[in-house]
Amino acid sequence: MARFRAAVLKEFGKPFSLEEVEIQPPEGWVRVKVKAVGVCGRDGVVWKGGFRNLKPPLILGHEIFGEYEGRPVAVFPAVVGEDCLRPGMPENLCRDYRILGETLPGGYAEEVYVPEWNLIPLRDRVYEKYAAAACGVATAIHALKQAGVGPGDRVLVTGAGGGVGIHMVQYYAKLGLQVYAQTRSEWKAKILEELGATPVLGRDFSRQTGKVDAVFEIVGAPTINESMRALRPRGTLVLVGNVTGEPITITRPALLVMREVRITGTAAYTRSEYEAAIRIIEQGLVRPIYKAYKLEDVNQAYRDIAEGRVLGRAVLVVGEPRVEPT
Repeated sequence: MARFRAAVLKEFGKPFSLEEVEIQPPEGWVRVKVKAVGVCGRDGVVWKGGFRNLKPPLILGHEIFGEYEGRPVAVFPAVVGEDCLRPGMPENLCRDYRILGETLPGGYAEEVYVPEWNLIPLRDRVYEKYAAAACGVATAIHALKQAGVGPGDRVLVTGAGGGVGIHMVQYYAKLGLQVYAQTRSEWKAKILEELGATPVLGRDFSRQTGKVDAVFEIVGAPTINESMRALRPRGTLVLVGNVTGEPITITRPALLVMREVRITGTAAYTRSEYEAAIRIIEQGLVRPIYKAYKLEDVNQAYRDIAEGRVLGRAVLVVGEPRVEPT
């Protein structure tokens, strides 16, 4: 039996409770001492009660970085079954795929337990930078494959000031895509421009972008119809997320019909894509942008996210941060 402190969600939409918990790890799983964990937009949907199959109490958090037997490691965010490990089977599409922080205890805690297969070695101990950017970059890698675009193409990223968007924008700009970055915030727009994107604000942002080859729709229901208006004929909208958790309604189906627009999903990423994202961060090709909070301040982090005060990712730190946040 393992005992450690964790931030526990006891009721959807209510503050987390910091307390000592007791769990029985499955046989053969290893202990990782959590050093930093990102607060993903998906966590926010879970916190609101957006996944009907989940019931409190829950320990959220899947963007986990820490130490295994004194060595720095990343934790692949999902535990998969043996069928998922067959050659040619992408883990992200496997039916036996359990995300940490949902059906399994996650990383808003001092410890987390996972199969050793989930561990990816790190080359340094600046855990906060990985917790800030790894999920966003890995998502960008996988989503780009779904969109079928490349250097020189025009793309739009919605919710570009958030933890996924701000790192996706950087990665795509480095690859030579012409990136438009949608945000509601003027101060975030200035940062996005510095990162190589053309920021667009306001509800009618399609008028500012002109026709783009692909949209990476991170926000979901609030922006998807305006995003469709920005697409060229036979353009592709990749639905990355739906942060409000509300149903998505297509208000102008004629856009789909008359422009032959394609809408596709992107199911997170594979372990190899997550590892590739970590190497990109290690090499300094993407600048991690985040605000660090102590684990004890998780409720303040959620308030700041809701009020738009966080640029990039909120990162929960267990212990003292290794570096000052950007």
